[in-house]
Amino acid sequence: MSASRDHYSYEHYADAQVAERFDALRFGGPIGQYLLDTQQSLLVAALAPIDGKLVLDVGTGTGRAALGLTDAGARVIGLDYSAEMLRVARSRASEGKARIPLGRADAHALPIADRAVDAAVSLRVLMHAIDWRQCVAELCRVARWRVVVDFPAKASLAALESAARRVRKSLGRPVEAYRVISAGEMRAAFAAHGFRDVSAHRQFVLPIALHKRVGSEAWTRRVEGGMERIGLMRLFGSPVTVVAER
Repeated sequence: MSASRDHYSYEHYADAQVAERFDALRFGGPIGQYLLDTQQSLLVAALAPIDGKLVLDVGTGTGRAALGLTDAGARVIGLDYSAEMLRVARSRASEGKARIPLGRADAHALPIADRAVDAAVSLRVLMHAIDWRQCVAELCRVARWRVVVDFPAKASLAALESAARRVRKSLGRPVEAYRVISAGEMRAAFAAHGFRDVSAHRQFVLPIALHKRVGSEAWTRRVEGGMERIGLMRLFGSPVTVVAER
């Protein structure tokens, strides 16, 4: 498809400073590390047995997921539209002596043949993409076996933040006005391409920003564990990581 390159999802991540600060902003501090560790565990479990599998990481960004999958034994290709994010990813891969082919590509039109990879993963992409269903279609097209995506849930506190950001964006403020998606919408998008959900993991009921302000993994585990025990996680947990299989 032909996508408008003035959409914030292209403009924001084209900035060199955004790329340089991304890891510290997303994965800095104890809660950031907890997010990274959880992401790694979810991906490895979703693609097990992972050793030797060919995995496409779409929207690889600074390469954190790609590096984690490589460390776990997968063969990984990383694609991203942002040249600046790819520059950081190449530096990270070089530091870790990881051999990861990295290339520039749009998630709406992947330069990969049908069913050419065992699995495709795409994290923190659908929430920002111009046409998230087209991105899902592309992930399903290139994956022989499984697709893993995540998204902020429509039935969660993230929906309030999303609405607030969209208002600020309409007023000309420079914000990432991300979308929220329902589990039913995601299930239907996968089903349209012959995939079915095999698992869904919900991570937080309270906003991630609050957990980062508290800055205690023990507190986060205790509070969110309590939410899960009384059934709130199943109803309102976000982000949702979905594993779909052909």
